[in-house]
Amino acid sequence: MTSDPRSAPLVFITGASSGIGQALAARFARAGYRLALVARRTDELRAWADAQGLDARRCGIFGADVADIDSIVAAGQACIAQMGLPDVVVANAGISIGMDTGEREDVDVMARTFAVNNTGMAATFHPFVDGMRQRGSGRLVAVASVAAIRGLPGHGAYCASKAAVVAYAESLRGELRGSGVKVVTLVPGYVDTPLTRRNRYSMPFLMPVEAFADRAHAAIEAGAAWRVIPWQMGWVARLLRVLPIPLFDRLLAGRPRKHRQSER
Repeated sequence: MTSDPRSAPLVFITGASSGIGQALAARFARAGYRLALVARRTDELRAWADAQGLDARRCGIFGADVADIDSIVAAGQACIAQMGLPDVVVANAGISIGMDTGEREDVDVMARTFAVNNTGMAATFHPFVDGMRQRGSGRLVAVASVAAIRGLPGHGAYCASKAAVVAYAESLRGELRGSGVKVVTLVPGYVDTPLTRRNRYSMPFLMPVEAFADRAHAAIEAGAAWRVIPWQMGWVARLLRVLPIPLFDRLLAGRPRKHRQSER
């Protein structure tokens, strides 16, 4: 670990108060990074950082709601002012709520999902893009999902939002080609987090969040353009892509749906 904290590399992570975001924060801390962590629940985040022995020199905490563009942009700008330009930015914050298009309240759920998972991602990256381009280095990490591959019944908002993450990250990668800034798309399968524990359907190849963080960290450090984790879900994703529509529809018929907001 670097002796002078100010000279250590810096990672900026949204949605860091639990799940994948928190596991990635712990993994980057072990790798010697300084942490700039973002969440709405800053008290919980500070308690976690204190429990990890991360003082203010190594861990900055910023409160923001990624669904509010001005809020997350301000958090990014505060990070630059207080800690410097990050080496890695992980747009991890996301929500997953089931929906039924026939229910009016669920259309609002879809709008909120896109505000967090998509617009929030672009707003997370925004404060850092020009600085990274001028510096000639950096990694912008988009956290997608294998749910991006095909639409699942009852998951319209989440699947559509994650498909949009994949397309957005691909577009951004093309825009930054040759600049030295890498865009990394992480495609998790099922990871054991508070977000997945209430799912009422089978989750093949479910993996511990710490194991996911190890593999994600390796992919980010390598600057991989695309990485499905775990690798077994990569084969599932390939199969789903090529399944004929009638077979896909029969396979998914009767599959339990994700909890809607009113069922949570």
